[in-house]
Amino acid sequence: MTPPFVLASCATSLDGYLDDGSGKRLVLSHPDDLARVDEIRATCDAILVGANTVRRDDPRLLVRSDARVQERLRAGRAPQPTKVTLTRTGNLDPGCAFFTAGPGARLVFSSGDASALAARLGAAATVVALPSEDGLFALLGELGRRGIARLLVEGGSQVLTGFLALDLVHELRVAIAPFFVGDADAPRVVGASRFPYDAKRRMHLDGVERVGDMVVATYHLRRP
Repeated sequence: MTPPFVLASCATSLDGYLDDGSGKRLVLSHPDDLARVDEIRATCDAILVGANTVRRDDPRLLVRSDARVQERLRAGRAPQPTKVTLTRTGNLDPGCAFFTAGPGARLVFSSGDASALAARLGAAATVVALPSEDGLFALLGELGRRGIARLLVEGGSQVLTGFLALDLVHELRVAIAPFFVGDADAPRVVGASRFPYDAKRRMHLDGVERVGDMVVATYHLRRP
């Protein structure tokens, strides 16, 4: 099966941070931007975040608009996108919102002891063993085999770094909040890595829009 189209979406401060170092989730997005993200989620077959994001932010990863849920149902699709995460340690609480909020499938890709994690999570999710040597490529291949045609990657920093460094993202949308974080302990959009897009190979800017008090830039990186 063909691997999915990968859309990466994130909100960042003006100085490039996804969060601050307080331990509490920093809300970067304007309400209008949250509505935009909900619209994007409704077009996707699956939403992926890293295990650190699951632990830190306890996200629900749901399409919130009832009208959009009904549109998915009328189109013969599941009411909610499949939730996907990946973990090395298996340190995931089956009581968190990733596993308990809303209907739909949950996939946990594990590069650690997948059998032990599957036993602990039980019916809360399907656990898939992930080879460490080609993990993200194998993950996309498995999602394609499961019928996922459009994947939304929402973070966090390690996950965005991995997908972007391996040139696995087709489209990148960055929403920029009009303030600074300035916290050396806070996570940036990406960490240190060798990226295929640098000063010698610039990304193609497809569009810029104002959403509330934020600027949203859309870049096309690869063609499906």
